[in-house]
Amino acid sequence: MLPSAGHSRTPSQKPDTCEPLKQAARRSEVRIEALGRGGYPGRRLAAGTDKELRSIGYWDAPSDQVWGLDWHGNEGVEIGFLEAGSLPFEVEKQAHRLKAGALTITRPWQRHKVGNPNVPASRYHWLILDVGIRHPNQSWQWPEWLLLPRRELAALTKFLRQNEQPVWRANEAVSRGFQALGEAVAGGVRPRNIARVKMLINGILLALLELLQQKRPRLDESLSSSERTVRLFLQSLPRSASEPWTLETMAAECGLARSHFSNYCKQITNRTPLEFLTQCRIEAATECLRAQPNRNITDIAFACGFQSGQYFATVFSRHTGQSPRAFRRASPSPEKPGPCK
Repeated sequence: MLPSAGHSRTPSQKPDTCEPLKQAARRSEVRIEALGRGGYPGRRLAAGTDKELRSIGYWDAPSDQVWGLDWHGNEGVEIGFLEAGSLPFEVEKQAHRLKAGALTITRPWQRHKVGNPNVPASRYHWLILDVGIRHPNQSWQWPEWLLLPRRELAALTKFLRQNEQPVWRANEAVSRGFQALGEAVAGGVRPRNIARVKMLINGILLALLELLQQKRPRLDESLSSSERTVRLFLQSLPRSASEPWTLETMAAECGLARSHFSNYCKQITNRTPLEFLTQCRIEAATECLRAQPNRNITDIAFACGFQSGQYFATVFSRHTGQSPRAFRRASPSPEKPGPCK
């Protein structure tokens, strides 16, 4: 097993669409004011301009809700602010109960969860900016309309890339900035209003930089290293092990040469990439065999990424010491079907 350390994007992972939030808004259980692109909620931002601005807005939940935002990631850095109420918030193994005035920061594709499992009465603001990365070791590319001097922007980037603390106490400047941004979002997508939105985002980022400079968090360069990129990919691999991965495609997914990727994989897992992939597929197959005792074994082999039933049986026996059929006979009947595909 790999230590938990967030998640990088895989081909099967897509940006969150906040569907439970959108459904609650359609039921008039929560009010949303937002501007967004793609699957994000709110009025549509103009195509072809300011593409880095993915989603901005807030929800106002006057009562406890029956929905939450389960584990998900976003393609950009997300900064959130809880103006009122309380909110369960988890990032990796860190669980927090946010109070009014809390500031949240998650890196691109870093998995997080809002609600436990549901969202209580709260007013929560968010801002998602795409900085053009898929992996921790890539350089961030901020929007051209940010006005921070290059040196200050580099300092902010370093704080956000190399800091593991996801929850802070907002200062007055950050709080005022998000409140003003919420008012601007409610003004819609007129060009003059979008200009105001971008000015307010500049102010929030400057205030955030000053807050982090004052707090001086501990930084860890390994959080933006190639080794971390491979570690995060390997931890996400069990969820996409059935895809037709090769050494070349796994290395390309991490933006590395095959030899570098293989060396990191060996260092982290003590296995070659293909050995680790096979182990992930065998573990998926054992779950399927237990959870679906009446399913055809060859179907399970294909569902878990093996190219033939005979090859699956050979590899399975080598890893477990028994055939798939014998393993199934020896396994207790499940109380209910599992999540196997």
